[in-house]
Amino acid sequence: MLYPYHAMDLPPIIQELAAAGLLDAQRVTGRPLTGGVSSDIWLLEDGQSKLVVKQALAQLRVAADWRADVGRNMVEHRYLKLVDKLVPGAVPAVRYVSQANHFFAMEYLGGDFAPWKQHLLAGEADPRKAQQAGELLGAIHAATWRDDNIRAAFDTTDWFDQLRLDPYLRATATAHPALHDQFMAEADRIANTRLSLVHGDFSPKNLMVAPGRLVVIDCEVAWFGDPTFDVAFLLNHMMLKALHRREHHAAMIDLARTAWDAYQRKLSTEQTEIVRSNLPRLLLMLMLARIDGKSPVEYLTEEGPRQRVRRFVTKQLSSTALPLQPLLSAWDDELKNP
Repeated sequence: MLYPYHAMDLPPIIQELAAAGLLDAQRVTGRPLTGGVSSDIWLLEDGQSKLVVKQALAQLRVAADWRADVGRNMVEHRYLKLVDKLVPGAVPAVRYVSQANHFFAMEYLGGDFAPWKQHLLAGEADPRKAQQAGELLGAIHAATWRDDNIRAAFDTTDWFDQLRLDPYLRATATAHPALHDQFMAEADRIANTRLSLVHGDFSPKNLMVAPGRLVVIDCEVAWFGDPTFDVAFLLNHMMLKALHRREHHAAMIDLARTAWDAYQRKLSTEQTEIVRSNLPRLLLMLMLARIDGKSPVEYLTEEGPRQRVRRFVTKQLSSTALPLQPLLSAWDDELKNP
C-alpha cells in the first residue's frame, strides 16, 4: 500500500472498501485531494478502479474554533443520490456508504474537470457556465419545493446553523455592532424558513466544469430550508471576484445576472418572487461575511479591497436595500472608481 499518512485513518477504510469488492487492498495507492476545510478527501486507485473517498471532520481547518457534527457526511450522500434522480449526471455517482465510519466513496470525475473557481480567478467569464449553474440550482429548488418527504429527510437545521448561519451571519454580526440586529434577524429568518432542498455551499469551487457539463459536489451542508441562501451564496462569489479581477468586473457581474435569469426560468412566478424578495439583503450580508466572518475568501487579502466591501455593504444596508438588478449595477459603478 503506497499511500502517505494524512489525518484520515485510511487502512480501515481501504479494508472496508476491499471487503465490498470495490478495491484491491494490496494494490491501493492514494493521494489527498484539496477542495475544502470541512472534510478529508482522498483519491484511491488500484490500477483498475478509482474512487474518491470523503470523511467529515469534527474541527474544520480554519483559524477560528469551528466544529460540526460528523454525521453530516450521511446527509451529503443522501443529497447526491436524490439529485442524481432529479437531474441525472449533475452529481458524482455514489459507490459506497459507511455509516459506522462516516465516509462514502464516489466516482472520480477525471482530468477533464476543474473547479469553475479556477476559471473565474483567471478572469474567464463564460456566460454558458453561469447559465448552467443557474439552471441546475433552479431545477433542484423547483423539484423539491414544499415536498414534505424531502423536508423530513433533510431536517438538518442544527448542522446548517453550525456550518452556515453561525460562522457567516452571527460571526459577522459580532464583528459589526452597527449591523448586529440586521444580521441576527436574517439568521433567524433563514433558520425558520422551510421551502426547498438547499445545497448550502453552491459556489464555484464546488461546481466542476468540463466541456459541455457541470457537476456539483461538496453538499454536506444540505438542508431543507431557504433556497435564497443558495442563490445569494452563488452570486456572492461573482460579486467578490469582480472586485478581485477588477479589469473584468463588468463581465463578472454579468455572470451574476445570467445565473439569476437562468435560475428563475426554472421556478414558478410565485416561487421566484419569494426568493427575489429576500435575495438582495442576504447577498449584501454574505459579501461582508466573506470578509469578516469565520470563513473569509482567501483571495481578498489586502485591506483596501476589504474596506471597499465594508463601505459598500454598510451603505446599502443602512437604508432600504436595492432590488437585485439595481444592486448589481451599483456594485458595477463602485468598481469603476479607483
